[in-house]
Amino acid sequence: MGRHGKRYQAAVATLDREQLYSPEEALRLVKDAASAKFDETVELAVRLGVDARAGEQMVRGTVTLPHGTGKSPRVAAFARGEAAQQAEEAGADVVGAEDLVAKIEGGWKDFDVLVAAREMMRVVGRLGKRLGPRMPNPKAGTVGEDIAAIIRDLKGGRVQFRMDRSGVVQSAIGKASYEPEKLTENFGTLIGAILRARPAAAKGQYLRKIAVSSTMGPSVPVDPSSAQALAESM
Repeated sequence: MGRHGKRYQAAVATLDREQLYSPEEALRLVKDAASAKFDETVELAVRLGVDARAGEQMVRGTVTLPHGTGKSPRVAAFARGEAAQQAEEAGADVVGAEDLVAKIEGGWKDFDVLVAAREMMRVVGRLGKRLGPRMPNPKAGTVGEDIAAIIRDLKGGRVQFRMDRSGVVQSAIGKASYEPEKLTENFGTLIGAILRARPAAAKGQYLRKIAVSSTMGPSVPVDPSSAQALAESM
């Protein structure tokens, strides 16, 4: 196992491992600990009180962060004709139809998000097994009639979140260079979306554990009750 550097160790020394911090304080600590030579990404991780094995308890959705993530996603769009032109004008990085399907079947992965015009799903469907959760999906807001609007939303700060097999949702919420207020607003917005996505079958405490961290910094635990209160106040 690799050893952490001096900067990381110094950041860890500032944390009280027995304390659950308010979102505002946790994000301040994350900003203070971000000392890399590049602008580190700030990420949120939430462990949910759901049965990750039960399909009806899957937690997923989309939300537009008020201040974006600090990164414009690479968007590949399945479209043809007028829809393809609209996708290009909206800022899609790659646009194609059967040719794009073949490119992905050949192993191409240079994208962050795949979107599709609704009429293209008959063509895209054969990629289901290969793409898994990255497959365009109406529930994730990546399939629709107005593909240009979908792309503009993604480029403007909309993020997709999806629970993994261990019941954890992870997502970027900004950059370490962001002002604390902007990180806090993005944090509360995402927590609010996760709360709204709570499955009806979920029992007991829903937000089990929450942590925030930067790319090279330590994880800072957040008080779930404080996080929920912040989200509900927005």
